[in-house]
Amino acid sequence: MTTANIRIRRTDGKAEIVLDNPGRRNAISAGMWEELRSFADSAQADATLRTLVIRGEGSVFSAGADIAGFDSARKRSDAQSYDDLVESTLRALEQLPQVVIAAISGPCVGAGASLACACDIRVAERESFFAVPAARLGLGYDPRGISRFVRIFGKGATSEMLLLAARMAGPRAFELGAIHRLVAPGASATCANTLAELASSLAPLTQRAAKASIQEHANGTGISSAVLELAARADASLDYEEGRAAFAQKRPPIFRGR
Repeated sequence: MTTANIRIRRTDGKAEIVLDNPGRRNAISAGMWEELRSFADSAQADATLRTLVIRGEGSVFSAGADIAGFDSARKRSDAQSYDDLVESTLRALEQLPQVVIAAISGPCVGAGASLACACDIRVAERESFFAVPAARLGLGYDPRGISRFVRIFGKGATSEMLLLAARMAGPRAFELGAIHRLVAPGASATCANTLAELASSLAPLTQRAAKASIQEHANGTGISSAVLELAARADASLDYEEGRAAFAQKRPPIFRGR
């Protein structure tokens, strides 16, 4: 029997996280959310890890939350606890210092779309699509998740997906800026890994400061002292010295995150 889980492989400062629930089109169970949260917690302070790539096993990113487990994990009385688990996991991923890239193929639905929106960079295949079919199930979609969709897709597209339970094709998501790279069928993982290699070669302290600043701008919270400190840390780093030296010597820089 195939067991639904999260498969993680690490190589040379990069982690590949695979949603591995093929029998249910990579639907994400409560247990899988807990595994993702546990990994995010451990990755937070891991200076050896530069990038993460998240993808689904096979030709599907994710068919959404595993509703087969809703009778136990998201009963009416427990819906808030389940939504809190999902939201805390997504926020933990968003707050990682590393660059997180989603490789999207096929359906990217509901909770799967929320997971993709929590990533920094999204690569999608032309035949992929996004959908949030909450109105077909009668559940109250977490407003925190809707806020994330609005930030990534915009109010108009989010209204269409939530109010009409409509699909959004990959090319339209690309036109809206929700997708950063639109690629041929079967090419999302390769493209995502190429971008991960690029990101891993760049200055991690600069990336961390920029990522935190981008998130604060997107959330409309203004610039905090913590973000200013991150930028100042990059300015005072050995990596900044290395970057200037490499530029002067016309060679690739070697950044070490310090």
